[in-house]
Amino acid sequence: MNAGEAKNIVVVGAGLMGHGIGQSFAQAGHRVVFHDISAENLRQATEMIRRNLQELSDLGLISEHEVPSIMDRIHTTTAFNETVADADLVIEAVFEDLKAKQSIFRQLSDNCPKRTILASNTSSLMPSTLASVTDCPDRVLVAHYFYPPHLLPLVEIVRSEFTSDATVEAVYNLVKTTGKKPVIAQKEAPGFIANRLQVALFREAFHIVEQGIASAQDVDTAVKNSFGRRLAIAGPFETLEIQDGWDVVLQILQYMLHDLNSTTEPSPLLKEKVERCELGAKTGKGFYEWTSESTEAWRKNMAEALIRFARVNSE
Repeated sequence: MNAGEAKNIVVVGAGLMGHGIGQSFAQAGHRVVFHDISAENLRQATEMIRRNLQELSDLGLISEHEVPSIMDRIHTTTAFNETVADADLVIEAVFEDLKAKQSIFRQLSDNCPKRTILASNTSSLMPSTLASVTDCPDRVLVAHYFYPPHLLPLVEIVRSEFTSDATVEAVYNLVKTTGKKPVIAQKEAPGFIANRLQVALFREAFHIVEQGIASAQDVDTAVKNSFGRRLAIAGPFETLEIQDGWDVVLQILQYMLHDLNSTTEPSPLLKEKVERCELGAKTGKGFYEWTSESTEAWRKNMAEALIRFARVNSE
């Protein structure tokens, strides 16, 4: 499959991630079919896409006249076999459960045309565990989007030892046509690329709070007002080559690394939060107090900031 030949995109699972993934393809001119086991989920997905498009239109990222044609390219169904019968690319975006995803990939292997590429939006499972239940492991990979997928550009393309070069190239080129920034993980590893980096940061953030070095709130303030802003513009390697040079970096690491957290166990503070059911916004309390109003305001502010950033970088 060449990027220009992908006419029919199927997204299995129309929830938090799936609706935004499909939206990005529809915006790029592709016909998208959403499959979900619930007609209500499909209705909600359609409404979320309509709302997302209106926000993009309000902020000038797309024309208001484009919205109807984008929506016309979006279709929904609860009929699985009919949905995938003519698919060029299927992206599975159901909840993060290996057995559930393997069941879907078995069905895809049995019902899709021989040309169809099968991708998963999993954030943690290895593509080989999904490829192993199909009869087409060369056409299976991970295409991992980040939330919110209609606003964040990154897509991690993760191959297994079975994935063909042609499959990787086809998905890479197709994703680029939607305005995304794909990267390729040449070998599978837990967390792929971005989540490995995030988890390293999370581990040290908890360690700083556990050691009494700073509060959770001050850790957040420090990140948001220093390197967090810079990382949106330049990655760690290019930043360090301009800012310090590797000789200075070597000196810093020799001085600091022995004092950083290197545990392979989850943070005791994190376990304590879970035991107390202080899970964050979903329970109303974590390191912060949350209400439905403050949660929605945070999400709205985040979406608007990402849209503004996208608009600036598109000019």
